Amino acid sequence: MKKSFFIPRSHTMLTFLFGAVLPVLTAALLPLSAQEEALSQNSRNPLLQSYIEEGLQSNLGLKQKQLDYAADLAALKGARGLFFPDVSLNARYTMADGGRIIEFPVGDLLNPVYSTLNLITGTSSFPQIENEEFSFYRAREHETKMTLVQPVFSAELIHNYKIRKQGSEITRISLERYKKELVREITRAYYAYQKADQLLSLADTTEALVKENLRVSRSLFENDKVTRDAVFRSEAEVSKVEEEQARARNLLEVSRAYFNFLLNRSPDARIELILEEPQPVLISLDRAVETALNNREELNQIAAGRVLNKHLTSLYRGNNIPGLYGVVDYGFQGEEYRFTGEDDFVLASLVMRWNLFQGTVNRQKVQQSRIEADKLNEIYEETKAQIRLEVINGYYGLQAACESVESARNQLRSARKAYALIRRKYAEGQASLLELIDARTSLTGASTRSIIARSDYFSKLADFEYATGTISTAP
Repeated sequence: MKKSFFIPRSHTMLTFLFGAVLPVLTAALLPLSAQEEALSQNSRNPLLQSYIEEGLQSNLGLKQKQLDYAADLAALKGARGLFFPDVSLNARYTMADGGRIIEFPVGDLLNPVYSTLNLITGTSSFPQIENEEFSFYRAREHETKMTLVQPVFSAELIHNYKIRKQGSEITRISLERYKKELVREITRAYYAYQKADQLLSLADTTEALVKENLRVSRSLFENDKVTRDAVFRSEAEVSKVEEEQARARNLLEVSRAYFNFLLNRSPDARIELILEEPQPVLISLDRAVETALNNREELNQIAAGRVLNKHLTSLYRGNNIPGLYGVVDYGFQGEEYRFTGEDDFVLASLVMRWNLFQGTVNRQKVQQSRIEADKLNEIYEETKAQIRLEVINGYYGLQAACESVESARNQLRSARKAYALIRRKYAEGQASLLELIDARTSLTGASTRSIIARSDYFSKLADFEYATGTISTAP
């Protein structure tokens, strides 16, 4: 079972006198527990998990990605809507003057017949009539109609919908990839801040130690047990540690600001910490590579891109297939604006549209799509190779980090014992100040290496989880 505890930030001078165990150093000495399961997100500490959930809710970059996905979904709904009827209302009122004159020779056609009838009947019952003329355009005319267009079959609409759908899928995969990158970055930033916090705690601890050494050196000098140069060296050690303390404080504030930036919080917002035990990862390299090839979003995104390219190819080929549409018009016509049963009309049509020739545009587009498909295949294989390399580097890097934690722990144990012994001898006047300074420097260096090794382990663990595609974005 994993142990964890909060990092203390307050230390007293007496805690460290004569080889007392330093809280921040003791934490680094905690043993590595054997873990019987492979890489698992269930081991993530609850505080870090809560910060990750907060980041997934509030990160500004992620919100932009989510808006991109929402826009693609809206475009997909728009493409789906093209399959439904298109209904429009059109109204036109026209006033005309001039134009072509149409002659209707009604007199030439009927007058001979009328003359014959008059002759037969001996009467003038059938008068002679004049030829008629009228304008091609009526002086006034209106047409108000409602038009319904229903696609019956359109290859363009079908492939356009598939393209939009696949495009939204690519955006979704990109969103999931960004989420995993964000989780990795939040995790790395968390442990970077934890490292800075521990280094500052170590600097505070070391400051207490060197100030106590300065007090002891002054006491020994006043009792003629050491020369004045011992006091000067102790004062120099205090100044050196104060400089390290300032650098650690600066690193802490920068780390805090960056972590809070990822969570879209105030730069000086408080960050809770839990100190965890590094645990060896028991997953094999072959299994890690296989897991990565099954889970990495980059491969899924390229695969989705290949499907999209197929739909584009089908679209260009489909431009040579005729489209069929049903059209219904219902409205009113006349010289006056009237909407009566005598003025209305209905037209129903079945319209076919077929682009018979567009040069070689479609053929060239199909050829381009085929070339793009070959390119995507090459990119897919190259990405697989890059992922394998990334997993291999992460696997051995994580193993090395785990070994570094164990090595730093052993060094710290030895340095702590050596410092306790030399510190006691120095207080009794049996060891030189140079030996004490060397022991203290060794202890500080070992403590620093232990802190850095622990932080480096968790950062590499986050990188390895991302490389294998197992980093979790779920609450």
